[in-house]
Amino acid sequence: MLAKYFQKRLWPEAGCDEAGRGCLAGPVFAAAVILPTKFKNEILTDSKRLNEKQRNELRSIIEREAVAYAVAAIDEQTIDQINILKAAIKAMHTALDQLKVRPAHIIVDGNKFINYGQIKHTCIVKGDAKFMSIAAASVLAKTYRDQWMMQLANDYPHYGFDKHKGYGTALHCDAIKKFGYTPVHRKSFVVKSLQQFSIPF
Repeated sequence: MLAKYFQKRLWPEAGCDEAGRGCLAGPVFAAAVILPTKFKNEILTDSKRLNEKQRNELRSIIEREAVAYAVAAIDEQTIDQINILKAAIKAMHTALDQLKVRPAHIIVDGNKFINYGQIKHTCIVKGDAKFMSIAAASVLAKTYRDQWMMQLANDYPHYGFDKHKGYGTALHCDAIKKFGYTPVHRKSFVVKSLQQFSIPF
């Protein structure tokens, strides 16, 4: 079972993580979660290690039992304007803004973050596989983003967003080559990833 918190003396502690950072299309989502100090769950871990059914079941548990949680998204246009790292951090800050309980400490998956006001933070590489609140944030960010991409699959049925969720799979790349770009594609990402297609913007 993952650790419950990084520093109990700085509780309430919010865990933050993002989803969709490496995608060619769709927003980047981030979540912030404060869990009770007595929270227990044997399955909860990095969302990438879970199947879809487990993630959706955990989402219900997290939303029901969390002291506070929030999810935010930054759109494709902003990602292109400010870059994906800044957009992911902006999404985390927005999620933190929406928490109904103000944290005393923030733990973030990864090794980069920008100060959130005067609240202390700690970056933890692979934190979503070490701490429950970060893992919970990864589950929420992932499930909310997947839900968004499923809706985009209805809007753009030729691109298979329901299957690859915007990642640069062969199916996705072939669809871009055949049908061109959509308004939900990240231009900066696609240009770098698909230069061999010679598709101009």
